[in-house]
Amino acid sequence: MPDGIAIRPALTAEEIVAASPLLDAPARADATARFLAEPGHHLLVAYLGAEPVGMVSGVELTHPDKGTEMFLYELGVAEAHRRHGIGRRLVAALADRARGSGCYGMWVLTDAENTAALAAYRAAGGADDSVSRMLTWTFPRP
Repeated sequence: MPDGIAIRPALTAEEIVAASPLLDAPARADATARFLAEPGHHLLVAYLGAEPVGMVSGVELTHPDKGTEMFLYELGVAEAHRRHGIGRRLVAALADRARGSGCYGMWVLTDAENTAALAAYRAAGGADDSVSRMLTWTFPRP
């Protein structure tokens, strides 16, 4: 793992925009503002010096009969920095944040073929819990 990796929460729109290359698409101003305004939304960024090299996002979900859990929404590490433990460290940092927020657990969905993500999740203490199917609904954007 490279020395000098620091993991910090992204607390401003500028920090999220700077980490945009790690996301699936560039950060949208409207979605970024809403993300930052919502309590229980977390985006942690791994920096090598001043350069963002990885990120993980999570959302706290609360249900009346279960309490609050952390949904690990997305994990991304820059191609040149993969396979150095950054993903594992980001997942572990989100798990620490979840415990600190009083969450009873954390979960993630990923494709069975996503070996890099599965390796990072397992290395950070995640366990395969079940075989699931994900169903989605797509709505037109306003």
